[in-house]
Amino acid sequence: MEIRKNPFTEEYTLVAPHRLRRPWQPQDFCPFCPGGPETGHGWDVLIIPNKYPLLVENPPEPISHELFPTFPARGSTLVVVETPQHDVDDISDLPRDHVAKVLAAVVEAQRKTESDPHAVYFLFFRNKGKEIGVSLTHPHSQIYVLPVVPPRVELEMRNSEKWYKTHGQCLHCRVVSEEGRVVYQNASWRAFVPFYARWPHEVHLYPRRHVSRLTELAPEEVSELADALKKTLCALKKATEKPMPYILVLHQAPLRQSLPYYHLHFEIYGMYRPDGKLKHAAGAELGASLYTLETTPEEAAERLRKAATTCGG
Repeated sequence: MEIRKNPFTEEYTLVAPHRLRRPWQPQDFCPFCPGGPETGHGWDVLIIPNKYPLLVENPPEPISHELFPTFPARGSTLVVVETPQHDVDDISDLPRDHVAKVLAAVVEAQRKTESDPHAVYFLFFRNKGKEIGVSLTHPHSQIYVLPVVPPRVELEMRNSEKWYKTHGQCLHCRVVSEEGRVVYQNASWRAFVPFYARWPHEVHLYPRRHVSRLTELAPEEVSELADALKKTLCALKKATEKPMPYILVLHQAPLRQSLPYYHLHFEIYGMYRPDGKLKHAAGAELGASLYTLETTPEEAAERLRKAATTCGG
């Protein structure tokens, strides 16, 4: 396991060929169900080490090379098993209080991670749907404790700092206050389709209060995050003719940093077009970072907003 860096784009590749051995959508067993060797019994939410990790405590020594250096893949890869129930389609189908338990467990995991001087970034994400390559269907999300800041977050931080130095305000706070493509909101959170959306049903979820890291959230904000997340994911599920595959990623400041110019937020990429067909990233997207939409952010927001009104609490 090692990390390689592209000198042109400053993007990282996590090299882990052993992950070819991980089970792929097994039909005869589930490693995340209660009673297994990794899970045991008597839990509501469980965070366990990934059996096929991308990062480890003691990685191989890095290679020093002017063009092709490697970096130690030091860190940890964790699985958040969100419920003992195997047949739940999505986390949005769980009660709000249980979703809050999941989020509280993730917050606590990050709090523990912040004491590790080698840990630089806490990446929390969730993949939903076989269409995008989910290997195990039991409801779960993942945590990568990284020795580097993800390049996309680094770019957001850099441009946010530029705006802050010029305008004296957080760019994210300004966007949240002015964005009109709202899908759902409560006292603490606002979910909206961004003006600059790249995916057919992309939603960004922001706390109204300026917060840089997950561990800065107050308990009531975690509870209201559970409500906003449940409603937003339910809206995605109901927006098209069939349940939507999606990717959810938390963007936040690096560990132990509170930044006046960078605002914690979740980005959710709903992968179906309005006609229920899967949106593929192809030549323009992967080769040039030019994303194309077969809808408009305004249409997507209206579609999702209507769907959210049919979702329970």
